[in-house]
Amino acid sequence: MQLLTPFFVMMRTRQLGRQLRDIERSIRNLPKRSRTRLSTLTLREIGQASRSDFPHLYGTPPETRYQPWGQGTEVGYERACSTNPEVALRGIALWLAVAYHETKNSPHASLQPQHRQLMQLLRELKEVHSSGSAAVDSWMQNSAVA
Repeated sequence: MQLLTPFFVMMRTRQLGRQLRDIERSIRNLPKRSRTRLSTLTLREIGQASRSDFPHLYGTPPETRYQPWGQGTEVGYERACSTNPEVALRGIALWLAVAYHETKNSPHASLQPQHRQLMQLLRELKEVHSSGSAAVDSWMQNSAVA
């Protein structure tokens, strides 16, 4: 199995990188009001995921929790591609939350560039969120919203 692990990690890295580019493009195409809403939804999803037993498996059905990676990013990505704006926003928020937790403390160095890109995107959402309120520092720390 140790011979296959680097291959699986490489494939996962490529998949997350491709999805991240699409998610980032979708976010950049959103109007400012929708980005503000997305920042709130993302904060809520990250908070809910962090309270689960395995945050990187958030959004994964219980019967499939023994896979190397959860299905939360796939579910979020499918929803993000929806033509319904509300479903798409919720899908993007789910994808961001799961990808954040999956790459946060990953022992695989190849996932660190995705984590840095994801943090940059989350910082941009935080700035959008804070432009409407004075609570700049509380965006990532505040779990009361979730």
